[in-house]
Amino acid sequence: MMKRMSFERPTEHYDERIFPIDEQICELLKQRKEISNNNPGYPQFEYIEKWAISFNLYEDFLKSVFYVLRNEEKYQPTVEPIGFRKHVPILKSKENEKLLYTVTSMRQYSNASVIIFNIDWDVKSDHTLNKTFELYLGENYYCRMDTGGGSSGHLSFSYVVSPALPDDIAGMEFTFREIGVTSKDKPGGNEIVF
Repeated sequence: MMKRMSFERPTEHYDERIFPIDEQICELLKQRKEISNNNPGYPQFEYIEKWAISFNLYEDFLKSVFYVLRNEEKYQPTVEPIGFRKHVPILKSKENEKLLYTVTSMRQYSNASVIIFNIDWDVKSDHTLNKTFELYLGENYYCRMDTGGGSSGHLSFSYVVSPALPDDIAGMEFTFREIGVTSKDKPGGNEIVF
């Protein structure tokens, strides 16, 4: 996940009469999150069509609402690394399908860590890469892609991890999961584990 733009209130108007309803919506969202174990998926289009008719709402509006509701963690407050402490070399590589995947290093900050992940390939090969990966380090860490880019034969990504990882990462498992271009629910295929 890349950095988000800050959200500004789109209007000064708010009809205070609907405050109890909005509060009830928040309560129902919490209930929905708990019942689904924070993994609600996405309703069948037939359900959405039925609800649009029953409640006199636009079908595309409901599709958008449920799209946003399926992944609350996408809106988790982002941590920006502050207080640089040091570089930690990692240098772990794996080759898979003529691609070299490398976790090169980690930058340590007082509140977060930044992991550098590279993909290299022979530019004369028939590879055309349009890959994006998410980093998973276990339930105790929140990882988001911060930057990414590349050139012929090389892609590089950096991931912000919070809270900060220990300086000694011996025994830790770094899992990079390829995600589809349009949705993290549609895996792109590869999972690279270091």
